[in-house]
Amino acid sequence: MGILVSALLKRVNDAGGMAMVRAKGDADSGGILLILQDRNTPTRFVERALGPTGKPALIASGPVDVANSAECDDYWRRRRARDPDLWVIELDIASAERFAAETILGD
Repeated sequence: MGILVSALLKRVNDAGGMAMVRAKGDADSGGILLILQDRNTPTRFVERALGPTGKPALIASGPVDVANSAECDDYWRRRRARDPDLWVIELDIASAERFAAETILGD
C-alpha cells in the first residue's frame, strides 16, 4: 500500500492539488481511507476495498456531507483506533475521486 499511497501523493501534488498523509498505515497490507476535499462538493470519505466484482474499488464510507473538520477527524480517528494498519490520506483537488481511482485501483 505504501507504493500506491506515494504514487497518489505525487500525482495530486504534481497536478497542483494538495495531498497529505493523516495517518501512516502498514506499508504492505494496510487499507486506504481517503478524505476527499473539493471546493464544489462537501467533504466525503471513500476507501479502497474489494468491489462486487472482486476487483479493487472505491467504496463510499463514513458520514455523508461532513459539516466540519472536527466531525471528519473524529470519524477517521475512530477507524484508525480499530485498525492501526489503516492509511488515512486527505486529498484536496478537483476530481479527487478520479485521481484516486486512476492511481490506486489499477487494472
